[in-house]
Amino acid sequence: MPLTADRAKPAVPFGGIYRLIDFVLSNLANGHYLQIVVLTQYKNHSLDRHISRTWRLSAMLGNYVTPVPAQQRLGPHWFSGSADALFQNLNLIYDEMPDHVIVFGADHIYRMDPRQMVQQHVETGADVTVAAIRQPLSLADQFGVIETDPAGRRIVAFREKPKDAVGLADAPDQIYASMGNYVFKTQAMIDALREDALDPTSKHDLGGNIIPMMVKSGSAEVYDFANNVVPGSTERDRGYWRDVGTLDAYYEAHMDLISAHPVFNLYNGQWPIYTGHDPLPPAKFVHNEGDRVGRAIDSLVSAGVIVSGGLAQRSVLSPGVVLHSHSQVEDSVLMGNVKVGRGAIVRRAIIDKNVIIPDGARIGFDPEYDRSRFAVTNSGVVVIGKNEIVER
Repeated sequence: MPLTADRAKPAVPFGGIYRLIDFVLSNLANGHYLQIVVLTQYKNHSLDRHISRTWRLSAMLGNYVTPVPAQQRLGPHWFSGSADALFQNLNLIYDEMPDHVIVFGADHIYRMDPRQMVQQHVETGADVTVAAIRQPLSLADQFGVIETDPAGRRIVAFREKPKDAVGLADAPDQIYASMGNYVFKTQAMIDALREDALDPTSKHDLGGNIIPMMVKSGSAEVYDFANNVVPGSTERDRGYWRDVGTLDAYYEAHMDLISAHPVFNLYNGQWPIYTGHDPLPPAKFVHNEGDRVGRAIDSLVSAGVIVSGGLAQRSVLSPGVVLHSHSQVEDSVLMGNVKVGRGAIVRRAIIDKNVIIPDGARIGFDPEYDRSRFAVTNSGVVVIGKNEIVER
């Protein structure tokens, strides 16, 4: 909140022109996995509209990306967890009956070639393979932690945010953190979901219930994300993964995009991130009169943006943003159709769609005043929700 006030988190805009879900869908599409369903529940209109407008694959070839909202197929209740979402939609699995099922989260920023994970899964014969990213041992209490046998592949424990985690055999100062990406043998997944559905004490969560259940059977393996090689990646952005589960994480992931040598490189043409584009004109920078100069420095500027005698520094400007004369936007993320008035200054802010910053306003200068009007994160980033009215 407030970015999810009227949209599901995977539909939250990111990087100017994308939605969060575009990253996982692009990874699957680039890996030639083209039969995809997106299980949604609450506030799904924006997400469904984006998928239907953007992710239209060739039905003639049997390919699809289909949003599937909660249908209460097994009774008058919504999904009670990620495992229950799968259980309530087993008919979709029965329609296709593949040998393996990929289940990936829809709200992370990363590039990954899923074929390499599937290849390991098939070669090992595991019932489930869990993708993991190496993280410092000191951060173990922030993640679902995977513990392995001495060989480093078979999972022996899966614990949520442990205080007493043990380091990896080949790196005692690191742990395996679950990325929320799984590959299942189809029948093993179905059996586990059925068993879990009968347990009234279960939270019906993949990470919290299904994976620990399969770990006990001795047929769960870990996939080390550090071994994943994406075409076109560089040493700087290889292995990049961000869970944008908080506003501060969302903000920092944006800041990773805008340096001269970005930590996450959007310009990898060998593994593109796909999205839909509205028919907008090119960005425009106008005025060059004294201190009234339209400029953008160390910033991402989308189509349809007009920088009219204003200045953007270290910021992301989404389609339709307008910066009027003598305005300044610094270290900020502006979503679609935000207007910044004459002489207004915005610092360290996330501003959702259609917000108008009035002439002479100051955002990000007075923490207490900002908190009285808007959401402010722990690190001091001001967040203004969609369509909010901003007083000067």
